[in-house]
Amino acid sequence: MPYTAFETFEHGADIGVRGYGRSLEEAFANGAKALFSLIVENFEEVRPKEKVDLEVSAELLDELFVAWLNKLLTVSALEHLVFCDFEVRIKEGTLSATALGEKLDPERHLLGEEVKGATFTLAKVEKVNDHWVAQCVVDV
Repeated sequence: MPYTAFETFEHGADIGVRGYGRSLEEAFANGAKALFSLIVENFEEVRPKEKVDLEVSAELLDELFVAWLNKLLTVSALEHLVFCDFEVRIKEGTLSATALGEKLDPERHLLGEEVKGATFTLAKVEKVNDHWVAQCVVDV
């Protein structure tokens, strides 16, 4: 089976995001890529020109994943940034990350879905065989 880094999936009126990884951190990073692939239709055109450091904490991994995505959405909206790559570190319930991206440019970035927030619907983070999967449904 070919390796898939991330994907989206239909869920009623909303959309799910799912990240896969050989490590927990890679799954969280790829889940964020799934999120921004919804927001920017030509996601592959987003350039890693600016860096933003972020940190979120939660007791459970599924809570941490939802908090991570919501933090990214907040920073994206407040700073008018779109992200394309993520360096994630997770230790003892705290996720520290560097998000890389650029200012939103309506001339270059084809806007897709307006994502309002990540939810706990179908939220789960688990290890399946030798890969991690992180997923949840986002409100669009």
